[in-house]
Amino acid sequence: MTFDELVADAAAAPIDGWDFGWLDGRATEERPPWGYARVIGERAARAERLLDLQSGGGEVLAGLDGWPRLLVASEGWPPNLPVAARHLRPRGGHVVAAHDDRAALPFRTGTFDLVTSRHPIRTWWDEVARVLRPGGRFVSQQVGPHTMRELSEALLGPLPDSTAREPRLAIEEAEAAGLVIHDLQEARLRAEFRDIGAIVWFLRLVVWTVPGFTVEGYRDELGALHEQIERDGSFVAHSTRFLIEASKPG
Repeated sequence: MTFDELVADAAAAPIDGWDFGWLDGRATEERPPWGYARVIGERAARAERLLDLQSGGGEVLAGLDGWPRLLVASEGWPPNLPVAARHLRPRGGHVVAAHDDRAALPFRTGTFDLVTSRHPIRTWWDEVARVLRPGGRFVSQQVGPHTMRELSEALLGPLPDSTAREPRLAIEEAEAAGLVIHDLQEARLRAEFRDIGAIVWFLRLVVWTVPGFTVEGYRDELGALHEQIERDGSFVAHSTRFLIEASKPG
């Protein structure tokens, strides 16, 4: 396929939910060694009431073998809500609209004994602590610092150093909210894009990689990336992740 064909194909492809299946055969990304779905499955098997924050299309929850008595997924992006409902409601799960950029969660204090979140845009630690029961746990896989920096800089140019999303800041905020840290693991992971369409689709979905991304606005940069991929076989970037687990004192 030509550059224009690859870009047009990716620009027209759906991006509902948080499912990266469209990239199968076109891009790969290493997975963290701790296995987030396995960790959540083990915790969910012992929980009575589970809340998953910023749940996307509910893909992680839908893959769990055992469910607690009450399972609630909250999500702030409207197109994801019907996707999550299709995944979760047939098994008795509940889907609630909740803005990701507002601190107040629409749940009563002390409701849940397990709160989870995979790749939250922002973690409202005070609210996590509030909705947890005493002794309850929060488990989250978070995007770490400098994720996909190589891809961001390929379109935006050199970026300044930043301490955003540093794990130590998450620890400080969690402890300030009264939570106790039990585990923190970090990983740097290799990602490989094998055609320019994969990059365009990824940038449409993961919007914070290049804020305000449009194909027309970055056509020259995309063209240069296409030539690089044609020459080298792929474009390689790296993501960082950390797993944090904390509890509310009993």
